[in-house]
Amino acid sequence: MALLKIKHWLVKIKSCKEGPFVYLSLVGNIANSDGLIASLWKEYGKADARWLNFDPTIVSVEILTAVLDGFLALFLIYAIVKEKPYRHFLQITLCVCELYGDWMTFCPEWLVGSPNLNTNNWLYCWVYLVFFNGVWVLIPALLLWQSWVELKKIHQKGTSSGKKFQ
Repeated sequence: MALLKIKHWLVKIKSCKEGPFVYLSLVGNIANSDGLIASLWKEYGKADARWLNFDPTIVSVEILTAVLDGFLALFLIYAIVKEKPYRHFLQITLCVCELYGDWMTFCPEWLVGSPNLNTNNWLYCWVYLVFFNGVWVLIPALLLWQSWVELKKIHQKGTSSGKKFQ
């Protein structure tokens, strides 16, 4: 239940900040935008400059995150609350989408030597880049593990009762 609450709040946080990021990026750029959300992204842009100006890889990943993952997360919350049998399928799908998005956000940057990442400043490197982004790796990894354990229990129940899955 604790993971559900964490996931629920993370969905709210992610949707409320990534949706506006996509919008601001498509109509201009974060660097020239005003407002609370723009100032949040401007602060993060001190650690990763790709978030300040239109970066097609970042914006593409964020479109999928804000739209597809947002709807998947809401559907997953419904499936958890209503104890639907497809809950773990949705959870695994959402977690893999999130981990893939994290990979596609950082791997291309690493391959070219991380020119847009500020790794010289302790706060920007370890808090903004490692910690804040690490949350989006740790939580999906824990939820994947939870689904693995639950699916394993279901499988063991089915095989111990003599039923075979078809």
